[in-house]
Amino acid sequence: MNNPALYGPMAGILAMAFSTYFTRVIGFWLMGHVPMTVRVRRMLETLPGAIVVALIVPLAARAGVPGLIGIAVTLASMLIRRNEFLAVAVGLTAISLARAYGL
Repeated sequence: MNNPALYGPMAGILAMAFSTYFTRVIGFWLMGHVPMTVRVRRMLETLPGAIVVALIVPLAARAGVPGLIGIAVTLASMLIRRNEFLAVAVGLTAISLARAYGL
């Protein structure tokens, strides 16, 4: 690392890595102090799905018709097969085909 131009980006990457690790460790530590009631357990089980929906729906809406087709096909595949990898592959294929045919 003799190039001083790399110090800024490297410092940024290291700072983001540290903050990600710190946030995860603090989160685990804090959750160690939360009593696991039925309500808390249900909330934690539904949280990943809520995060995915919060991230994916705006992206699909911005992508237009191909994005909405991809979401619908992915959801249908997930409901039928219950396989996340297959659902993602089928959804990406549907988006690619929709864009290829100009939808």
